[in-house]
Amino acid sequence: MTDVKTFRRACHEAARRTGGALTEFRISHGPTPNFHQGIIAHPDRTAAVVGVRDIPLLAIAEPRLIEFGPARESGPLTFLDRPDLAAALARMAGFRLLSTDELRGPVDPAQWPHLSRQDLRYRQPRTLGEALFHYGD
Repeated sequence: MTDVKTFRRACHEAARRTGGALTEFRISHGPTPNFHQGIIAHPDRTAAVVGVRDIPLLAIAEPRLIEFGPARESGPLTFLDRPDLAAALARMAGFRLLSTDELRGPVDPAQWPHLSRQDLRYRQPRTLGEALFHYGD
């Protein structure tokens, strides 16, 4: 399980290394979504560092709301190419940063044994990103 404190530290360090400001943490406490977000703002863009709760995987995506209610977003995350942020996150010990190419590619259950086969059949994710970072059913 990914430690929230370690995730927060990684987000702070990535913001510092890229000249951004960590503006918010969106921590998921319910069963879905299955990821946390650290929102990093730069003068010309904002991105979310997303971390899977159960395994130490990171990605960069458009920020999403987590709270339930009429404003809650659904559907797959939109993964972003941010080379400077990716370079900073790739240096974080204890995490693996997934590239947008990996996340947009197909799901190979043999390479991801921790993914439930039943969950994959039920949710039918089209990409690895949808399989690893999900918002619910």
